[in-house]
Amino acid sequence: MSETFFSIEIQPRFNETDALGHINNTILPVWNEAGRTPIFKIFNPSLNLAKWDLIVAGFNIAYLSPTNYGSPVTIKTWVSRVGTSSFELTQQSWQKGKKTSETKTTMVHYDYNLDKSQPISDEVKLQLLKLTGD
Repeated sequence: MSETFFSIEIQPRFNETDALGHINNTILPVWNEAGRTPIFKIFNPSLNLAKWDLIVAGFNIAYLSPTNYGSPVTIKTWVSRVGTSSFELTQQSWQKGKKTSETKTTMVHYDYNLDKSQPISDEVKLQLLKLTGD
């Protein structure tokens, strides 16, 4: 794993559990989005939705172990690939020292007015590359 990552702690809520007492599989994408906020700020420091320029192209979650109610969860986020107009993030959830999931998300630098992807500026690419740990 990269040595440079962002980390947030989530306190699971009772309403996020399923019938087995595990955190429902639909909750991890929401927690991952919260973990991406520092990345959003690289592109849009004010988080102004009128100037939003990122879109999720897709994500894949590997559920490795149940995540449970009652103990905090740490979401770690880092950049795993930087391309011309897109980049990939890797995110892991950890609970009680155990990795419970790993997500790969492809984000695209996007112009909503033109309805198409746009190249990532060299300045932003440098900031992203600093987060790969390479």
